[in-house]
Amino acid sequence: MGQQEKVATSLAGAVSEGISASLAPVDAELARRYPGDPGTRQPVHTVYVPGDVFAAGTIRSWGDQALAALDEHAPDAASLAAVLGLSDELAEPVYRRVRAKLEREPIEDLRIDFEDGYSGQGEDADAARAARLVTEAYEQGTAAPYMGIRMKCMEAPVRDRGIRTLDIFLTGLMEHGGLPDGLVLTLPKVTYAEQVTAMVRLLEEFEKARGLDAGRIGFEIQIETSQSILAADGTAAVARMIDAAEGRATGLHYGTFDYSACLGVSAAYQASDHPAADHAKAVMQVAAAGTGVRVSDGSTNVLPVGPTGQVHDAWRLHYGLTRRALARAYYQGWDMHPGHLPTRYAAVFAFYREGFEQAAARLAAYANHAGGDVMDEPATAKALSSYLLRGIDCGALDTAEVAGLTGLTRAGLDSFAAPRRGDLTATAQ
Repeated sequence: MGQQEKVATSLAGAVSEGISASLAPVDAELARRYPGDPGTRQPVHTVYVPGDVFAAGTIRSWGDQALAALDEHAPDAASLAAVLGLSDELAEPVYRRVRAKLEREPIEDLRIDFEDGYSGQGEDADAARAARLVTEAYEQGTAAPYMGIRMKCMEAPVRDRGIRTLDIFLTGLMEHGGLPDGLVLTLPKVTYAEQVTAMVRLLEEFEKARGLDAGRIGFEIQIETSQSILAADGTAAVARMIDAAEGRATGLHYGTFDYSACLGVSAAYQASDHPAADHAKAVMQVAAAGTGVRVSDGSTNVLPVGPTGQVHDAWRLHYGLTRRALARAYYQGWDMHPGHLPTRYAAVFAFYREGFEQAAARLAAYANHAGGDVMDEPATAKALSSYLLRGIDCGALDTAEVAGLTGLTRAGLDSFAAPRRGDLTATAQ
């Protein structure tokens, strides 16, 4: 190799060094506030079950009820495709995967509810029972990938009750063998960042009391009030809440009906596609971008029950709302009824399968520097690989078929999806 040609410059090296020194605090702040996506699996939904109703067989029961709904109202691929408007190409693989998912893993994220959905009279006993059942589910291999509780909020009338329930639940988990890796806690009806700070202090004290590593326990922030989006001074309160969580926030969950009611939206128009909902979620999305905190859409309260025609109408609504959310990069939502599971998974699987081949081809071209009819950049490669990984994680895609079209192993996909932690020069295998 020949000697590198010298080029003329005008600035002394000290100039660059000085600029770097002046920006060192900014570099550190960027790394602290915007670490990027954690690279872990994000569930496609969250299911809420009241704390007094949750039982050892709840997850399997939801799967069985969802399968029974399919058997009754869409017993084959063609009938479900006709209801949802699936193409002939997608109908069979989507239907087959939906049934397999309902048999194998009907719920990806389950929250045992001690807030709005709870009407029990013995909360202490129900919280202790929830801890025992969650531990047994993980030990027996019947748990959802993610499980936890939604406690009462930090507002004065219910604060002590919420703290006590959380303490009983977490203590029960510790007494039965420790905190599971899939533990998720939800703090609802947050209005001020100080309530998030209080949750942080509470978890710090629990970790100290039980000898856990600092920061072991994270939590989701539920966005259900107008004040959580826009503070009194006109700033984005949700951004302050993420900061107040001191790295413990794992998600922002949009509460469709509480938030809509807070703004005075009539009950008939309270929905996740209302302009007020779109505004709130857009603010949440921008505030969370790059922080590692994930955004979840809300739910529909239209249940797929009754005669077949009524079920089909509810399925079309739920499917459409789910597809709409996915296109807007809200990759998680809430499901309120077992009958929502078929359309949740049909929408998710169709979303990933219909774009799979194009995404894989573009990522393969980028990884191999092969060019093509689209000029992609590192940020787009990150989006493409994240899309494929999400499809694999939920069961829409198989690892082998993705590898076959991209030439990339799971590690190669991960390196493109999380370039801050991986190697942007990942090569085809």
